Amino acid sequence: MSVLISFHVVFWLYQRQRSVRLWLMKISFDLDDTLIPSEGANFPTMKRNLWLLLLKVEPIRGGSVRLIKQLKSEGHEVGIYTTSYRSRFQIWLQFLMYGLSISFIINENLNRQTLSNLQNSASKYPPAFEIDLHVDDSPGVGIEGERFGFNTIIVDKQDLEWVSTVLFQIRSFQLSDQ
Repeated sequence: MSVLISFHVVFWLYQRQRSVRLWLMKISFDLDDTLIPSEGANFPTMKRNLWLLLLKVEPIRGGSVRLIKQLKSEGHEVGIYTTSYRSRFQIWLQFLMYGLSISFIINENLNRQTLSNLQNSASKYPPAFEIDLHVDDSPGVGIEGERFGFNTIIVDKQDLEWVSTVLFQIRSFQLSDQ
């Protein structure tokens, strides 16, 4: 009898898992001190080959390529939202050199123009670009997320397991919005 009940419980859990559809999201990443180190960020970066060194392509945080490829393979739209004045072409080319296709790029020029039109005083406001979740290193962006009602994941520069941290937080957001 207990074997039959256990089978039914396992079967029910299996069916429940299959019925849960994870929400596909538009996810943005900050650049400086999140994906690209600056003087203050001391996180491990991906090893650059000779071409990347010769072309002076900036180093990116270790695990970035794997994380972005995984998110895209799951069906998420992944892009960059930065307050950097780098050109959108320069950012696109930077990630292309690492074998990554970025779905959208919002730099400071586009950010300021859009937020000015909305009369929004935040440094970043992902909902203006229909972004569901923004990954950043700045606690200030996290505070703005709470204040203006948008989802953020704040990554610690010292977190060597940052990829797992981000994936766990994304799953938490997905399941909370079921």
